[in-house]
Amino acid sequence: MIVIIGSNGQLGWELVRKARNRGYEVLPLDFPEIDIAQPATIKDKLSLKNLSLVVNAAAYTAVDQAESEPNKAYAVNRDGSANLADFCAQASLRLIHVSTDYVFDGSKTGPYCEDDPVAPLGVYGQSKEVGESEVRHRLREHLIIRTAWLFGVHGHNFVKTMLRLGKERDIIKVVDDQTGCPTYAADLADAILLMTDHILSGKKIPWGTYHFCGGGSTTWHGFAEAIFKIAKKYEAFSVQEVIPITGDEYPTPVKRPTNSVLDCSKIEKNFGICPRPWKKSLTDMIDALYVR
Repeated sequence: MIVIIGSNGQLGWELVRKARNRGYEVLPLDFPEIDIAQPATIKDKLSLKNLSLVVNAAAYTAVDQAESEPNKAYAVNRDGSANLADFCAQASLRLIHVSTDYVFDGSKTGPYCEDDPVAPLGVYGQSKEVGESEVRHRLREHLIIRTAWLFGVHGHNFVKTMLRLGKERDIIKVVDDQTGCPTYAADLADAILLMTDHILSGKKIPWGTYHFCGGGSTTWHGFAEAIFKIAKKYEAFSVQEVIPITGDEYPTPVKRPTNSVLDCSKIEKNFGICPRPWKKSLTDMIDALYVR
């Protein structure tokens, strides 16, 4: 049985759906049914079960709000990760833990590799980076998967926000000096489940940290333009112009990394997983959104 923590999130929802389609028995859990910040609830929900793997897709992800409530961010992203790693170590379970591009400060020229120095800019990134460290320290048999710019048919994300604003406004201003790799939650779920297949088949696993995101890169402005180009085949939008602006023109409590591009060559080398071009994945997501 595979445990998927954070099963109501956009990634967790895809993991549950796709794992069941692959024939896996799945135990989906999310807050408040399980609170990973409380070790007792982990033990209560996971003990005495016939478990083979834990996937932690749960996180405190409110990047700006984390600045005003750091205790909540650290409780989930640091303490929750440590608690799950401890439980897995005691129960002889393997753990796949999902992390983020926000562990980097974005100052590097070129894609970030797994062993590049981390330097998170805000509480969210700091809490996720410490969570990674807790997993590494407490559990040998782990895989940490860093991803970025996640979007999907379930839950809130940039694609859905743009589609909504496109029907409400004539002009939309979008940041054009931050670069990253849009990642379809369904693609990330497939990657995690391929790694799961490797683990549960008894193959020798190169444990450690990996990057997975959509193939290619763009800016938020480029992402927005692609969204409307694809979605206009399904409906008319009010928006007439998507205007590029700088991050300084759209101030937020936390500075975003200028460069969030992740190098995914390691996951391809060790697991044979090659990310699809993000535009193809975006087309699939929008198709699914309108025809489901």
